[in-house]
Amino acid sequence: MSSRAPMTFARALFSALAWAAQPLLRRKLRRRAVAEPGYGVAVPERFGHYQPFDLGRDGRGQWVWIHSVSLGETRAAAILIKALRERLPGMRLLMTHSTATGRQEGAKLLQQGDVQVWLPWDTLGATKRFIHQFRPAVGVLMETEIWPNLIAACANAGVGLALANARLNEKSEAGALKIKPLSRPAYQALAAVWAQTLDDARRLRNVGAKVNGVLGNLKFDVQPDVAQMQQAAQWRTALPKPVVLFASSREGEEVMFIAALKALGQQAAAVQWLIVPRHPQRFDEVAQLLVDAGFAVSRRSQWQEVPAVPDEAIWLGDSLGEMPLYYGLSSAALMGGSFAPLGGQNLIESLACGCPVLLGPHTFNFSQASLEAVQAGAALRVADMDSALHSALALVANPERLNAAQQSASEMMLANRGAAAATAQAIQGLMNTPK
Repeated sequence: MSSRAPMTFARALFSALAWAAQPLLRRKLRRRAVAEPGYGVAVPERFGHYQPFDLGRDGRGQWVWIHSVSLGETRAAAILIKALRERLPGMRLLMTHSTATGRQEGAKLLQQGDVQVWLPWDTLGATKRFIHQFRPAVGVLMETEIWPNLIAACANAGVGLALANARLNEKSEAGALKIKPLSRPAYQALAAVWAQTLDDARRLRNVGAKVNGVLGNLKFDVQPDVAQMQQAAQWRTALPKPVVLFASSREGEEVMFIAALKALGQQAAAVQWLIVPRHPQRFDEVAQLLVDAGFAVSRRSQWQEVPAVPDEAIWLGDSLGEMPLYYGLSSAALMGGSFAPLGGQNLIESLACGCPVLLGPHTFNFSQASLEAVQAGAALRVADMDSALHSALALVANPERLNAAQQSASEMMLANRGAAAATAQAIQGLMNTPK
């Protein structure tokens, strides 16, 4: 277990700045709520003011607390939560988030007796109120979240707080080292750190974390939604041509995609193009970009029993929680975030659905998984968007090569499973550690 976390000068300065920034945070939340109403929900929770909840007969919360900041982390948390419920029947789940999409996705994971709230802003008062109110039996931060005051509040209250599915890329490592007086004590105060890869473990140790194990990536244990995959299979057999998906596109990448698509000319008509923006608040923006470029747009939200297939239309996946449907429909996927210097989005979900991936040059968020996928033949690395579209067309036009890539995706998923069970076991062990 972690020991008490002393107040350092760096954390005292950070705490003062965090306290002073609260009016700015309130203003930011009001602005975000205009486009995304979820940011206007339960705002007092952001500052450590929560409704009363039953703490149990012994006065200590029985919750397993899991913090997943946004959508991607919440999807990874879903895999872990399933394994925890199998290992800890009757578990009470406390979920916290920082984004509206994370909270919306997390609501699907709740059962009777569970609680979902916002993670408090990292001030001394808000974090102390959060821990005092809920008194979780154990806490789990997903992947990358490090908050100095929150970690210190847990250490001082005897709450074992772990960093699970932990990853740290080179850029984040350099950033942590630049603020070493603040970041190092925070990493050191964690009760446990379970890294995804050996490279993540090395970088985490370099910034001060005590790495307790390399357990793999939880996302390899994902099980695609069966109903969505069945629906995709039905639609796919009825389509006149294969589908190529641009998954989780990020701002700026759609412009690259449109330019590359236009450069293809008539070759582009060989497949049905489908684009799914990473952030739902950009659905309308991306639709307008396509219309302005002269393309017809068929939106998922307007489909009835079957996909709409007007000639030369680009499909727009403007729905939440349907990525298995989109991947299942597609013969290949371009991975968003990898064509602009953003580090790439999660390619593992695509591989789990048997959909090979084309990766741009920027995949530092998923460097190990990307490397393994390319080496296995489940993914193809390309230099830019033009190359991605040409490569996608060549892949889907070659059934033998496409089948081999799909088989490689399935084999890679099977070879890397097991992180969920191992992490759930480690969390149970941390809960049983004497306070």
